[in-house]
Amino acid sequence: MQTFVQNILFLPDRSNMSATLNDIAKKSGVSVSTISRVLNGKAEKFRIAEETVKLVLKTAKNLNYRPNQLARSLRLKKTQTIGLLVPDISNPFFSYITRSIQRVAHRFGYSLIVCDTDDNTEFEVEHIDLLTSKGVDGLVIMPVGQKSQHIRNVLNKGISMVLMDRSFDDLNTNCVGVDNYIGAHKAVEHLLAFGHSRIAIIQGLLNTNTNVARVKGYKDTLIQHKISIDENLIVGNDYRKENGYIETKFLLNLANPPTAIFTTSDLITLGALQALQEENYNIPEDISIVSFDDIDFAPYLVAPLTTVRQPKELMGEIAVKILVEDIKNSGKREKSKIVLQPQLIIRKSVKLLQPAFNTATVAH
Repeated sequence: MQTFVQNILFLPDRSNMSATLNDIAKKSGVSVSTISRVLNGKAEKFRIAEETVKLVLKTAKNLNYRPNQLARSLRLKKTQTIGLLVPDISNPFFSYITRSIQRVAHRFGYSLIVCDTDDNTEFEVEHIDLLTSKGVDGLVIMPVGQKSQHIRNVLNKGISMVLMDRSFDDLNTNCVGVDNYIGAHKAVEHLLAFGHSRIAIIQGLLNTNTNVARVKGYKDTLIQHKISIDENLIVGNDYRKENGYIETKFLLNLANPPTAIFTTSDLITLGALQALQEENYNIPEDISIVSFDDIDFAPYLVAPLTTVRQPKELMGEIAVKILVEDIKNSGKREKSKIVLQPQLIIRKSVKLLQPAFNTATVAH
């Protein structure tokens, strides 16, 4: 009697188990092979009667049937998952894009695994290895952007991939980003039009293509207007809040401080605003500011921020669509390099000094 009781205890509880194809077959009287074809969307291909399709679907629903994703993945050699690598999830720009990617990926039937690389190449390598070992179908990578060999190694394995925001010119892969050079040009051009010539830039992570393009756009625009480059006004080394805070403090303490600051990320802008508040600087009366990315609360500050807006939601949607197509074609489709145009959003954070030229000619 004791042995019998123990055996009963170890019997599986069918009430907590998912229904199988055999369960649906017993209930509906339809063969397992036909049920499989219906549930895999192949009813039309095999000319299965509409009445049979309705019966199978209704029975599956009544039995609370859930497909075995592991078995399906092994059969199709697909996991229906996408890996996303983000440099800093605390950065509003990256978190917004992550949300956009997740929404679109779900629409295409994919789950998303997100890894924060903390702007660290070693972490980026580790996370890529982890995601590929998990068998993700493709990767969306916002690279740290200073080394690319580990990304090239993934491409050589034939894994589908899209690079976002930051990219590498020497890699033949899908890319989605904005024209950072034009964005910086528009920001500086606007400041010049309002009479500012002593313009500082707080740059982001050095040697990334986004930062290089923004700094070049800043410099070239000044040179075009015959304003000499003051290296003391080119400061910063990453996209974090602390960078914006510290460098703004230094800029304000220069013997000849800037009349305007161009911040190159949302978090840099937050740090700069904190420093300006501590030093009792009012925007735009005491100093003007233009930021890159267009942080969510930019319109709601005492002096609403003039910003260079990136089309974040569109970037995420395009990246997922490109990746899904690449996955369908096993990474063999022609690579897409999409460059979107940023938009200058003019608000009230720039003070009008003596106009340097006709403001009507400034492109928005």
